[in-house]
Amino acid sequence: MTVSTAPAPTPPSPTSAQGPAEAPRTVPRPRAGGIAALLVMAALAGFACWSFADLRLNAATLVDSAANAADFAGRMFPLDFPPALELLRLCGQTMAVVVCATLLSVLLSVPVAVVAAGNTTPHPSARFAARGVIVLARAVPDVVLAIIFFRVFGLGALTGVLAMGLHSVGMVGKMYADAIEQIDEGPRTAVRATGAGRLQQLVSGVLPQVLPSLVANALHRLDINLRISVVLGFVGVNGLGFEIAGALNALDYRRGMALALVVLALCVLVELLSGAIRRALLRTADGGGRTRSQKGAVPPAGKPALTAVPPTPGAEGRSGDGVRRPESPRISPPWNPRRLRRTAYAAVTVLTAAASVWGAGLAPEQFFGALGDIGRTLGLFWPPETGGIMPDLLADLFVTIKIAFAATLIGAVLALPVGALAARNVAPSPATATAFRVVVVLVRGVPELVLAIVFVVITGLGAVAGALALGVGAVGLLGKLVADSLEEVDPGVEAAVRATGAGRLQVFCSATLPQAAPAFVGHVLYQLDVNIRSATLLGIVGAGGIGFDLLNAARVLDFGVVTTVLLMVFATVLTVELLAVWLRRVVR
Repeated sequence: MTVSTAPAPTPPSPTSAQGPAEAPRTVPRPRAGGIAALLVMAALAGFACWSFADLRLNAATLVDSAANAADFAGRMFPLDFPPALELLRLCGQTMAVVVCATLLSVLLSVPVAVVAAGNTTPHPSARFAARGVIVLARAVPDVVLAIIFFRVFGLGALTGVLAMGLHSVGMVGKMYADAIEQIDEGPRTAVRATGAGRLQQLVSGVLPQVLPSLVANALHRLDINLRISVVLGFVGVNGLGFEIAGALNALDYRRGMALALVVLALCVLVELLSGAIRRALLRTADGGGRTRSQKGAVPPAGKPALTAVPPTPGAEGRSGDGVRRPESPRISPPWNPRRLRRTAYAAVTVLTAAASVWGAGLAPEQFFGALGDIGRTLGLFWPPETGGIMPDLLADLFVTIKIAFAATLIGAVLALPVGALAARNVAPSPATATAFRVVVVLVRGVPELVLAIVFVVITGLGAVAGALALGVGAVGLLGKLVADSLEEVDPGVEAAVRATGAGRLQVFCSATLPQAAPAFVGHVLYQLDVNIRSATLLGIVGAGGIGFDLLNAARVLDFGVVTTVLLMVFATVLTVELLAVWLRRVVR
């Protein structure tokens, strides 16, 4: 409830007899929602600091682990790469699974997003159901989906494609729904005015506007799925992740870290490629489909606007009165460089998808042949059971939450300076911004699971390894988001402060940072949401938390306990999600 900000009447001052009284100063009272949001954020920050201290994340822990780090480096080098042909086969297999999973998520997310968007949904109840599907897909960890599909389809690429594809609907569907809600309704209204139906309006008036966003989010998810594929390798999904899991389980760190370096190189290449494609899409989408020569063309007063289609020889005809008149202009667009680029992108996309389906070895008969067993398999997971270890599960869930909060604190503290130096309007020179952008890309390219394995070897089993792995990994995502937010601030405010003679640091603290602060709060909350799910997965490799219980229950076929763990993680993620949505709404 909002508290009224109207000031109380002020009696005239006795000292104002010699002149007009000054207008009383109106000080708006703070809103109740704003005060509550500040208190909640302060409580979250305090809990993060307490978690950091309670997990004993301090310099003494790192110093005590220095000898283990040196020993690990000695056992890791020299790196042992597989033969070139074998390495190419593993890379191709991994990329095929990742591309197929991303393609599946896009195909499923588009209809879900259309129903979830407020301006295209057929009914409010359908919108609520679609939003529920998106939240559910985000909350269920992909490794849990992989365990379920492993029981149905066995080892292989199909398990990974379905697990990553269905889990990706949670993020991709949300992004698509938000993009559809932000379209310009003008083109859609114009299509509706011609008598077009709902499907025609969608195809002609909605999807063309959100196509750049669809492609950009698909490329971003492709990058994420590549790192997730390493995690799923520990539950039987073929590719580089499966080979890394086998090497590390055999304590063959030379081969395992060599393959992890290959994954890093692939992540960097995918990041650079997707960034180039996104920039090309932004240039292509500029101007709403008009060519540069057509922009700003205004017809003379009193004359209708004409299409910029040049006349061609023989394009004229004679009417019945013998006067030569131009024929109607051609409706189909010309084959200009922009259309050629779009056609080339579409052809490459189709060929890549076809090659990925072939390379992953997906067969329709494998999918449909196993569908008959899916009911029996799902029956193994119900009803939920505790296995007599419910106190241990609750304690481990609390450890997972502490890991996520401590890692978010580490990531936020490190990402702010890294992101600031990566922002072109803050960095002291373009070379500095480029160098830190490279650092961000490299950190993002290292899968958190690989970092967790390294820290487990160095610091030992437990929550310390998980918190350090997620904290370092958060620098990559948070650093990029912080840099982008700082670059998107209003430069006029910076120029005004700079005109007063303020230095670079004063401009940053007084103009740049306050503008980006609400976005930074939203990014930290998003990172906390991601870290809770990731902390669950890192328990698979002994990094502490409830993930260890999840893997053990799956190994001994105690699927009722798997369901209990899943419900506990789902409730935690949903609570954080609702809290983050409320805080973002209030802060904005």
